[in-house]
Formats: sequence, structure tokens, C-alpha cells
Amino acid sequence: MALITKIAGRNSIHFSIRVIGSRFQSTRHEHDTENHNDDEPFPVLNFKQVRSQRVARQKTFRPEVPPPRSQQMATDQDWGAVWPGPKSFNPSAVPLPLRQGYVDKKYKIPPGKFANAELMKIPNFLHLTPPVIKKQCEALKQFCTAWPVGLETEAKMKQHFPVDFISSDYCHALPTIRNPLSRIVTIQLKLETLRLNQHAKDKILRLVGERYNPESDVLTLVTDRCPLKKQNYDYAMYLLTALYHESNVVEPWEETKSEADMEYYAFHRNRSKKNSESILNWGKSDGETFSEAPAEYASSVEQLFNEGENEYNIQKYKEQTLMLLGIAK
Repeated sequence: MALITKIAGRNSIHFSIRVIGSRFQSTRHEHDTENHNDDEPFPVLNFKQVRSQRVARQKTFRPEVPPPRSQQMATDQDWGAVWPGPKSFNPSAVPLPLRQGYVDKKYKIPPGKFANAELMKIPNFLHLTPPVIKKQCEALKQFCTAWPVGLETEAKMKQHFPVDFISSDYCHALPTIRNPLSRIVTIQLKLETLRLNQHAKDKILRLVGERYNPESDVLTLVTDRCPLKKQNYDYAMYLLTALYHESNVVEPWEETKSEADMEYYAFHRNRSKKNSESILNWGKSDGETFSEAPAEYASSVEQLFNEGENEYNIQKYKEQTLMLLGIAK
């Protein structure tokens, strides 16, 4: 106890540890003497040896990584079995040296296919190779029917099916499965297929307005009011039907219209017809045959009044007038 009092302070910590260690060793030694002989030495704990054994055990049980599948593929393999459907890009299953991404100035080539996030971003069509498409088409042939007789050419198809139906489908990632733009429906047809007379054609052109293209003779109707594509298609067909029947209706007040009330110039209803025929029949008696104005001259006059004065219409009207009067150029 006198020794303990003299070395108190910082060294007292070491002393206390030694005393505790000696007590622990003495206690463990008493416990071990019950199971061992006095001649056997006390076992020593070696932390370095335990750590080396643990590292060696981990290295022993580490599995070997096999080579990529693309290096083991045969050249005549069935690609449809490797890539049967649409999925994200897998570099180990594609035997192609694909590259995509930012070109580094140091290497001057795009990154390779391994660990390339750019190749996984875009949708790929590796499941739709020509051999796979041909195989799928052969499987679908049993469900197909023969092409209808009489629709061999584009002109015959337009003759039997004059209305073109145009719509769009979208593949997108949104909370809703329907894209708002997919409901838009467009139908097109040539106005000559409706077989309208002059009155009905003039009336329908005034009803549709800018939806008619006079250069191609195509009438276009676009519907997008309804939420579904089928509803907009039915509404477009209803509009086309209503326009056709409304244009053929002749109101009672239309029969009383005079020449000044007409929306367009008609040669057979105007004074030009009488004037031209009076020139052709100048000096003829009542018993002689009277001549009528040629159709080409009537068309040139109507075109000049309805379309306006331009170089082509004036030149055509001049030529037909000289021919009507029998004057050589």
C-alpha cells in the first residue's frame, strides 16, 4: 500500500490496469487449471493470425465472374430467343460494338457499351430484327385473308373508299394512359366524289370556308371536341353527312334570286350569253338555224369574273373571243 501511495497520479492508471489484468489472469488461470494440467502453457491470443485467417477465408469463397454472354454466342444462334421482346439495353447480351455518348478529347471515341447510361436511356428495337420480323409474319399468315378483288391499284381504292381517316397514337410516360392529342381525328376526301351540282357545290364551299383546298380539290374536317377518338370520328362523319344533305337543299327564297343576288357568275344566266349569241346569229332570218355560244367561251368568261383578272384569264378570254368572232390572230 505504501508503494501505491508514492506512485499516484498519471502512473496510477497503469498500475490499476496491471492489477485488474493480474486479477483477470489469475481468475482465468484458476478456471483453466480445473480443465488442464499444470504442465500445459497458457494460450496466447494472436490478433494478426486471426485476421489473416479471416482474409484467407474470404478470398477462398469469392465466386468467379463468368465472361460476358456476348463472347460465348454462336454466329448462327436464334436471336429471337436471346432478345424476345422490348427491354432495356443489356451490354453482356448484345454481340455488337455499340458506342454512344460524349466524345472525350483524350480518347476521341464515344464510350463503349459497358456501363453506358446513354444506351439505356433510349428505347431500342433489337427485338425487331429482319429475321424475327419475317418469322412473326409467317406466323400471322394463317390469320390473314386474301386481298379483295377490285382494289389492286390506288385509283380503284380511292374510287371505292374515297374518305381518308387520319389519327395518331402516342407512347408516353404520364399519369394517364391517354394522350390528349390522340383524340384528334382528321377526315379528307375529294369534293368531286360527292357528285354535287353547281348549286350544291357553291353552297357547300360557302359552308366549309377555308377547309377546302381548290388546288387539290380536297375537303378536310378536323374534330377534337370529344374526349375519345371514336367520338370525334363519329362527329366528323356526322358533319360530312350534314354538309352533303344541307348543300342539296334548295330553300324557297333561293328560287327568287335575281342576277344581282347570285354569289358567283353564271354565263347562262347573264346578259353575256344573249350578246354573244346575237353576234353569232347576226343577219340570220327566223327560218335559219341559230348558233349557241361555245362552251370554251362560256368557261373563259365565268373564270374571268369568278377568279378575277390575271394574265392567264385575260389571255384565255382574248383567245376565245377571237375564235368566237372568227378573227385570225
